[in-house]
Amino acid sequence: MGAGSERPAVELDADTAIAPQLYESLRGRIVRAELRPGEIISETEIAKAYSVSRQPVREAFIKLAEAGLVRVRPQRGTMVSPITAEAVTEARFVREAIEADVVRAAATRADGNDARRLLAQIDDQKRVAEDDVAAFMKLDELFHRTLAEIAGVPFAWRVVEDVKAQMDRIRYLSVEEMHVRRLIAQHETIARAIEAADAAAAEEAMRGHLREILRSLPDIAAAHPDLFGKGG
Repeated sequence: MGAGSERPAVELDADTAIAPQLYESLRGRIVRAELRPGEIISETEIAKAYSVSRQPVREAFIKLAEAGLVRVRPQRGTMVSPITAEAVTEARFVREAIEADVVRAAATRADGNDARRLLAQIDDQKRVAEDDVAAFMKLDELFHRTLAEIAGVPFAWRVVEDVKAQMDRIRYLSVEEMHVRRLIAQHETIARAIEAADAAAAEEAMRGHLREILRSLPDIAAAHPDLFGKGG
């Protein structure tokens, strides 16, 4: 029995739309490489594992395919897509274009309370650091989402969430293998620039932060060849 058919450690809320919950759960399992590239996942097995009908599973698969996380192959099943350098690089390009403007806006709009909120989040990040990868990833997401809220453009973060799935796969591997303290220091540089209302410095720090993945990508690919494939 493959990982896709094992009962996941997640409970779906019957009072909320099932397909989006399935998408988030399966997306997370792919990002964490619990569902690995090349693995075949079937609507029937996923429906059984989550105790739901096949229709929401089909809807979740469509959205996963749109995110580039699976390939739906007629008559052959749905396969988890490999990570490709091209997909990661493109996702990073789009994310940087959005978040560079987000932090500029945040630096012009933030007040003292906003700056203190960001710095408090960084303190939380320091507390978990390398000890809990999943907790750090959640705090990292919270930090970036908070920046969009401070900038007055929360929808920008929802757009980023939709395009960064391939990037997240690398980020999850990289926080296990590179020094998390460096990422936290970069967050703090961004927060201090916002605290100082220095939009140019905030933008520069964000661009450097998001380009960190380009530095780590070759080493991650070399360390995990089984997770990578060629673009195209």
